[in-house]
Amino acid sequence: MGKKVEYAKDLMSFIGNSSSPFHSVIEGKKMLDNAGFNELLMKDEWKIEKGGKYYIIPYSSTIIAFTVGQNIDKVGYKIVVSHTDSPSFKIKPISEINTENYISLNTEVYGGPIYYTWLDRPISLAGKVALRSNNLMKPVIKYIDFKKPILTIPSLAIHMNREINKGMEFHPQIDTIPLIGQIKDNLEKDNYLISYIGKELNVEVNDILDFELYLYLKEESSFIGVNNEFVQAPKLDNLAMVYSSLQSISSVENKNGINIAACFDNEEIGSKTKQGADSLLFTNILDRISIALNKTKSKHYRMYEESFILSADAAHALHPNKAEKHDPTNRPLLNKGIVIKLSARQSYATDCETSGIVQQLCEKTNIPYQKFVNRSGIPGGQSLGPIISSFLPIKTADVGVPMLAMHSVKELVGVEDLINMGQLFNNLYSI
Repeated sequence: MGKKVEYAKDLMSFIGNSSSPFHSVIEGKKMLDNAGFNELLMKDEWKIEKGGKYYIIPYSSTIIAFTVGQNIDKVGYKIVVSHTDSPSFKIKPISEINTENYISLNTEVYGGPIYYTWLDRPISLAGKVALRSNNLMKPVIKYIDFKKPILTIPSLAIHMNREINKGMEFHPQIDTIPLIGQIKDNLEKDNYLISYIGKELNVEVNDILDFELYLYLKEESSFIGVNNEFVQAPKLDNLAMVYSSLQSISSVENKNGINIAACFDNEEIGSKTKQGADSLLFTNILDRISIALNKTKSKHYRMYEESFILSADAAHALHPNKAEKHDPTNRPLLNKGIVIKLSARQSYATDCETSGIVQQLCEKTNIPYQKFVNRSGIPGGQSLGPIISSFLPIKTADVGVPMLAMHSVKELVGVEDLINMGQLFNNLYSI
């Protein structure tokens, strides 16, 4: 399992450095720079050549990479989409809460985390900070990661809640507030966090205009199982697919068409943001790629017919202790293959045609695959596939790596499945 273990270790390192969506993009940029990609700026006129490798960071939490084949007329766009964000908690702007001499930080929920998995854990903060500048329209932006456990969300002792093991309803304004420390005097209580940010960035407190800071688990990822068959890590949903798509597009020689790895933000809250998949951003970038390659608008639209999108995210694996929660006949298992996701209500974009395409891509190199359908009566979530295919008329399939504990602060996937998904991306990109 040498190469497989190394692949998993590289993923865990990527996740360890991706403490916020902004840092995920920074890590993705490093991968692409090392692979010889050239950055394009949204404000510039793009110059694109056959055989070229490029990426765009239109917003600080979204990155889109693409390579141009020598024959760009034979095949259209070969696209893998994923998302940089994960369920978490975001710090509110006026954040200090004082209880006696304890100081806690006021948060709001981001996405759909499993609350109790965050309790009694070592937690840190990361994100970006806007600083005063001479240009009123362009604050100076700094990225920050405290890189040590400065927070924890303490649980209530069982002696004060004897019914706790029968279940607990969490109130996000009460039960998910992290403790950051103790104040020594009243002078500290109003600007505790801002002062800490100023020291960390070596800037004046008065120059700090605002911030976007997210909680993240400050614990190492690890292999699980006697034979190291599983990976347990934070944010596998969906940094596993961000990493795999960028690693794949960096390593595959593109001969035909245009390969794209698009990593959007805000999937966990619906994608309806400027940096999300449910915006004009992606169509704008595809238009600009075509313009730079001197394609007519007619040829650009005709390319859609020869194109394909893989919406790559997490998929639900059969839970060994809760098998009754799953469909009786479609029950993916860890390390038994990538998952093709289907839904009658189109919460996944896969249809029989695009499922057939994925199956043939898998059969090309003997990749095992499984199928997932929600148990009837359990609605499940939605992915990027239906969102993007609703305004881009391109054949789309939703696929995923089977996962346990999805949206927990630590999730679990199979090493074999990570490898197989990376190979699926390679197969698509090498057409």
